[in-house]
Amino acid sequence: MADKTCNPQQINNRNAWRMFRVMGEFAAGFQMLSTIPSAVAIFGSARTKPDHPHYEAAVEISRRCAERGFPIITGGGPGIMEAGNKGAHEADGTSIGLCIELPFEQRGNPYITHNVTFHYFFVRKVMFLKATGAIIVMPGGFGTMDELFETITLVQTNKIKQMPVVLYGKKYWQGLLDWLKSTMEEEHAYISPGDIDLMTVVDSVDECMEALGDLETTCPFGLLDLEDDEEGLFPPVT
Repeated sequence: MADKTCNPQQINNRNAWRMFRVMGEFAAGFQMLSTIPSAVAIFGSARTKPDHPHYEAAVEISRRCAERGFPIITGGGPGIMEAGNKGAHEADGTSIGLCIELPFEQRGNPYITHNVTFHYFFVRKVMFLKATGAIIVMPGGFGTMDELFETITLVQTNKIKQMPVVLYGKKYWQGLLDWLKSTMEEEHAYISPGDIDLMTVVDSVDECMEALGDLETTCPFGLLDLEDDEEGLFPPVT
């Protein structure tokens, strides 16, 4: 019978190597994104088929964003992620795939021009927003909801700057928005009045592009003025 005695040294060794792996993934992500201007991230289901209207809409939205000069960031997989990368690729834009190692469903799509693969979801999620100026959320499942609500939480708590958060497909999203309004806000006051307004729901490609407003590409985050470094993370270069 295997000895299940806890070995503190083995645990410490595993934790140390895990820490270095996490640091390595952060370093790879930051390095790749360091020269990327402000991007548009597109989230949505990996299970959406290429002949679905949502896939076709995501291709067109991505293409138009890329034509305006925005890099496109997706999770790098199939479905809506593939559609987002495809539109950027067809417009000769920067098409970024932040892939994740999964036992199923996830494999880099052929429309990616810049790719990083992550083992840890939390590292990947940081990278999704580090160089992003707007997110477009197509219909999707648990992963899509996770990405949406994390973004909304960070905006609501002022951990990141306010950005356009565009939900595509009124029929898909309206039930959720109604529940957030009636149950979360009005019945329980678990969110504040106006929090739902952080999201804009649209029903066409034209409405989506209008919701992005006057969003402009900005310099890479690695080249930001030190005056923007409120936390003092980057010491002056001497």
